[in-house]
Amino acid sequence: MQQRLISAAVIAVVVVTLFVLGPPWLTLGIALLAALAAYETAKLATSAGLPTPVWFPVIVAPIAVIGLSWALESELGASALALVAPAIAVVIMLAAIVAFRVQDTAVGLRSWIGTVFASLYPSLLAFAAAFVGLTPQPQTSSLFGLHLDFGRILLLILVLTVWTVDSGAYLSGRTFGRRKMSPHISPNKTWEGAIGGTIAGIVVCTVLAAGTDLTYALGAALGLVIAVFGQAGDLAESVLKRAAGAKDSGTLIPGHGGFLDRVDSFLFAAPAMYATLAVYGLVVTSSPSFT
Repeated sequence: MQQRLISAAVIAVVVVTLFVLGPPWLTLGIALLAALAAYETAKLATSAGLPTPVWFPVIVAPIAVIGLSWALESELGASALALVAPAIAVVIMLAAIVAFRVQDTAVGLRSWIGTVFASLYPSLLAFAAAFVGLTPQPQTSSLFGLHLDFGRILLLILVLTVWTVDSGAYLSGRTFGRRKMSPHISPNKTWEGAIGGTIAGIVVCTVLAAGTDLTYALGAALGLVIAVFGQAGDLAESVLKRAAGAKDSGTLIPGHGGFLDRVDSFLFAAPAMYATLAVYGLVVTSSPSFT
């Protein structure tokens, strides 16, 4: 327990420091986190029967984070998203070239699949960094009087809502849990826990929206999206760990398992939140709109 508390305290200090410093340090911190998650993903994929060279995803994931963040902050603005599809195509092709060296073609095919997966899956953290960018947003806003650039406010809303959903799901599941949601993936998760976490996420996100220039309706919509996709992200990582026969994604955090275990919900919640903001016309560019 002491080791777990020490690790949590160190992580909290690092996260708060990076958040206060803002870009580019916050973006670089997310990039490092993506690299560590990619390392663990590659190891799990290999254990699951998809032999994956660790170096490739460890390089691709942080490049994806920094690249998308930089592109959105450049003159390209939101049109930078048009580069995402070609970038994914390049990763798929390069991963195929890496797999060519495998003599057994059946193993080579699995290596190709594993390399693509281990590269793109943790790269979804790029959408969390997309809220920040490599340079500060020129327009500032506030969250209940806390003055920050709009991007960091959005990121703070994402983080607080995900944490609320996780806590709400745990408490609801422990108190009311009866019906198993996906026993073949995660035996401890229940529908009651998922519903409780979702309700908690919607309430907290709506309250947070009330402290910004966002509307109540958008806050509730974001809360629902983050809750649903965040819990789906948690289950997705459980699929990977179960296939690999692992309890935790790694041992890099003493007492807490791996980094992938800490960000699994964000891998799905961040792009889902970004897509929702895009639908509402609030895509974060160099000149964010509040209308």
